[in-house]
Amino acid sequence: MKPPCFSIVSTIAFLFLLTNITTLAQGLQKSTPEAVGLSSPRLERLDKVIQEHVDKEQIPGAVALIARGGKVAHVKAYGMKDMENKAPMAEDAIFRIASMTKPVTTVAAMILLEEGKFLLDDPVAKYIPAFASSKVLVVDETAKNGYRLEDARRPITVRHLLTQTSGITYGFLGLPFLEKMYKDAGISDGLTNTDDNLAAWAQKLAGMPLANHPGEKFQYGLNTDLLGRLVEIWSGMPLDAFFRTRIFEPLQMKDTHFFLPEDKIGRFVSLYEPKPDGGLLKTPLTQQVKGAAVYSPTYHYQGPRTFFSGGAGLASTVSDYLRFAQMLLNGGELDGARLLSPKTLELMTSNQLGEVAYPWAKGTGFGFGLFVEEGPQATGNLGSAGNFGWSGFFSTYFWVDSKEKLIGILMTQMQPNPTNIAAKFKVMVYQAIVE
Repeated sequence: MKPPCFSIVSTIAFLFLLTNITTLAQGLQKSTPEAVGLSSPRLERLDKVIQEHVDKEQIPGAVALIARGGKVAHVKAYGMKDMENKAPMAEDAIFRIASMTKPVTTVAAMILLEEGKFLLDDPVAKYIPAFASSKVLVVDETAKNGYRLEDARRPITVRHLLTQTSGITYGFLGLPFLEKMYKDAGISDGLTNTDDNLAAWAQKLAGMPLANHPGEKFQYGLNTDLLGRLVEIWSGMPLDAFFRTRIFEPLQMKDTHFFLPEDKIGRFVSLYEPKPDGGLLKTPLTQQVKGAAVYSPTYHYQGPRTFFSGGAGLASTVSDYLRFAQMLLNGGELDGARLLSPKTLELMTSNQLGEVAYPWAKGTGFGFGLFVEEGPQATGNLGSAGNFGWSGFFSTYFWVDSKEKLIGILMTQMQPNPTNIAAKFKVMVYQAIVE
């Protein structure tokens, strides 16, 4: 018979191992800031800046996370998840990540590229024939309706969708004539409830004129939603099922969903908007987004649950999204689960636009579903050449710095975000690096 002390020690060791396995399943291992070259006193500056935004009611609350060298060096929740109910923010809070869905859909497509399901320069019409006769809307004051339509100079390709250069737009961007056309056609922008599935939605989108000729201009829009439909066609699976089985389960992203299970709704963060005279207002249950699309804050847990928006439809946590970002930083692999080849990640995170204008940020280009920074000499800001990442409509943000082996994630819930908190967060992260 083994001595009782052996059983006790074994039990303690087993529980310790189980605890660490659980920690790894929920995120990455934690570290002290100093162990990964960050300064704890300098990180207090970050806490102070975010807390000031909360105290001034510029944001309701937030969760910030910094990882370096594959370990979490700083994670903290600030403020409230729901101000009216005085529910404090928590590190495991679930946020609407909106366009931070785009990198996930891009990874899904690149997985299928590596399996030989398509080529980047394949026409979209090869898989969805309705896109074979795309037209471009040209504003023309001499025309009866104020515009004319002309044949697209080239077909829309998968590459155009990945680089947001297809000419497909968002209705809520307010482009002349197109805003009304999208609204009249009932085309969901990924922020709105709809009875459509991706197949029916794509057929509607194919009937819309383009904002510009494919390949000639960066035009932010529903490109990645259409890419999500192609993922369904190439894989033979609904997009949510592909995400779950090919990305979320391998990466142990347990809290990322298009539509939340009942037992997770209580962790969902309320959405706020600024009052004209200062302070915050909880977004009404039905909300107009720039006068075009109707958005409901309950979208992720009420409604038909049939439309899987690859451009804006996911809800997630900082812990889950960290695992996704760490996979990108690692060149396509995390904890033994390899989703992509390092060469594929190299392509995704290289500036693909060339001379096609990217209008949003100085010294910043665009890869596949991600911004790509040229470096501090070009951006005029702290960072490294090759930084990549993206943000979401409801004020979520992440970036990856491969040189520093660094990931920063900040999530709050505002529409639109009236502050510069994401830019300040980035500065606060870099100023905390001391070695």
